[in-house]
Formats: sequence, C-alpha cells, structure tokens
Amino acid sequence: MNIQTVAFDHPDAIKLNDRVQLEYAERYGDEGDVTYLDPTMFKTPVGLYLIAYDDAGTPLATGGWRTMDENGEGYTDGDAEIKRMYVTPEARGLGIARRILAALEDDARAAGRHRMVLETGTKQPEAIALYTSSGYALCPKFGYYRNHDLSRCYAKPLR
Repeated sequence: MNIQTVAFDHPDAIKLNDRVQLEYAERYGDEGDVTYLDPTMFKTPVGLYLIAYDDAGTPLATGGWRTMDENGEGYTDGDAEIKRMYVTPEARGLGIARRILAALEDDARAAGRHRMVLETGTKQPEAIALYTSSGYALCPKFGYYRNHDLSRCYAKPLR
C-alpha cells in the first residue's frame, strides 16, 4: 500500500468522495455530507489530503485535515479538522484508516495545530470505534452538523 498526498480535487479523490457521499446517503437517508469544502482548505501548510493506493494503483482510502480556528461554529484556535475519512468496502479491516489517521495527526502537529477534531454520526459505528480506540473523546459539538441529533464530535490533543 502506498499513501500519497494529493489535491482534494484530484480525479481519484473525486471518485472516492462520490463513493463516500453515496454511503452517507444510504446510512442517513439524505443527500450526504453538505459541509462546504474548498480544495484550497487541504493545501499545505493549512491542510493535507491523502489517498491510499494498492500495489496496482487502485485508490482504496482517503482522509484529510484542514485548519479551523474560532469562527462561531464551536471550533477553537489551533484546531485541525479531519474530513472525508473513507475506506472502500473491499479494503476495510486492513488497518488503512488507522495509518491515514496517524499521518494526518503527525502532519497537523508539525503544522502547529493543537487539537484534532472531527464530526461523525451515530450511524457510523465503525468510525466511532476507530476514533475512540485512537484516543479521541467526545467533545462539545461544532461545525455544520452541530445542531443535528445524530452528530457526534470528537477531539484529541496533538501536543
């Protein structure tokens, strides 16, 4: 497996984002995650976007972080927010998400961020298990879905 830094609007990133949006729509019965994301949010030094490829060059997983600071949506100065963590169904259980998560944390820490935050939902128990087993704890809600009942927000200090 090969984890590469790519642009958020890279063709493989778009394909995997389309897949995760379909999964969100199926799990939640809606249109998917409508949080506004601009590709520039994931460019160094304010963010990072990764794709994991198998040896044949097939994209298997994605994950990114973006800089977030105090903005009235519950973020605090120094936050790095995880977005679009996704592993294709055929690649689940191989530890890819954990490797991407660790790489994102390391990069955000090196960029001077103080806390990694993320939002997920109650209909994603696999994601919740990954995050809690990786040291994330429930925190006050933030972001676009902060007022939704199915939303859960987690945080982990990076220092």
